[in-house]
Amino acid sequence: MNQLVGIRHEDKYTMERRVPLVPDHLKKLAAYGLKFKVQYSPKRVFPHEAFEECGAEIVKTLDDTPVIIGVKEIPIASFQENKTYMFFSHVIKGQPQNMPMLRAMMEKKCQLIDYEKIENQENKRLIFFGRFAGLAGMINSLWSFGQRLRVQGIENPFTDLRQTYTYNSLTEAREAVSKAGRYIAEYGLPESLCPMVIGFTGYGNVSKGAQEIANLLPSIEVSPEQLMSGTLKPLRNVIYKVVFSEQDLSVHKQRIEPFDLQHYYKNPADYESQFDQYVPHLSILMNCMYWDTRYPRIITKDFLEKLYAGGEPKLKVIGDVTCDPDGSIECTHKGTEIEDPVFVYDPIERNPVSGFTGRGLLVMAVDILPSELPRDASIAFGDALLPYINAIATADYTVPFAEVKLPEPIKKAMILYQGKLTPSFQYIEKYL
Repeated sequence: MNQLVGIRHEDKYTMERRVPLVPDHLKKLAAYGLKFKVQYSPKRVFPHEAFEECGAEIVKTLDDTPVIIGVKEIPIASFQENKTYMFFSHVIKGQPQNMPMLRAMMEKKCQLIDYEKIENQENKRLIFFGRFAGLAGMINSLWSFGQRLRVQGIENPFTDLRQTYTYNSLTEAREAVSKAGRYIAEYGLPESLCPMVIGFTGYGNVSKGAQEIANLLPSIEVSPEQLMSGTLKPLRNVIYKVVFSEQDLSVHKQRIEPFDLQHYYKNPADYESQFDQYVPHLSILMNCMYWDTRYPRIITKDFLEKLYAGGEPKLKVIGDVTCDPDGSIECTHKGTEIEDPVFVYDPIERNPVSGFTGRGLLVMAVDILPSELPRDASIAFGDALLPYINAIATADYTVPFAEVKLPEPIKKAMILYQGKLTPSFQYIEKYL
């Protein structure tokens, strides 16, 4: 029975500093007899000494470790025969950039457990960074809003905010946003920004994290109907919030009422976006929803060209936390990096330029937002993962898939077993 687990270093992004388990988690798992090897990483948010104090061995490679856990995708050359890997693989939508990686794992007869599919019986995710993506995404978007306004010559209370990763902790970042909120409550916003409205697509963990930060500002939540009514007062000491759900975003092409959520999920091709009507009323849009290619886009390049043809609109910033390249926000041509987090999209020329200046709409689309809060995010993630590690480490992966003894949520998340797609994921074959 295996009792050895490897924690790999993260090498997809320069600024990726997260870890799936922190030293305190390793200390608790030692009670099961588990041993850990931690791959050397000079940038990880927790120092090597902290892992060594918990009994882990710091190593250059994980060649002799049968179970390896990480956070982001793993380079193709790193996979080894018959090993079990757990990470965010980003293959469940058939993402073309990761199909070579999946093929390599299949050739090596690996097991692949994907955090994104660790779900309970109601198909709700159990292990996620989503809240932290929302937290960092909102902080970054308020910072971006302030910098964009500054470039346009508009004094505003958000200019003292910084990008999330520059704060030492979530507590420090929250205090900075709260300080801006206190300024707004006492001195108000510039009249030209009022009413200031922040819109949120979705109502899951990502959206809740983003709203958690927005709630540090003096705010009033209104419905999409109230937003469209034209009755919002241009209050200087208040920011309006509005949350959009599926029935706000999309409408049946034949205008069938009432909106049927389950029909929408099963027949997305029968629907089209109706989100255009809300956009002119928003100052910041936080895109926090799940999206794949079956669903209509909520903002297209064609729409943005028409919007900007009428002059500078109210909308200044899109915080695209969803971050699907060419996806629900079509002008998000790629996920951005922490070191180069924003670009201005010119809807007329249809091209992006890094930074805060230029004609158009500012987009913040950092692909690894939780890594801007690496310590807090890693602790919370590991707390959720902790109960499953012993079973994952000690399972016998030589038996048939039906017989392997794993907690049901973990078994549901097993994309590959002995190099083959498991029954729930055989649909991925068509993308290979």
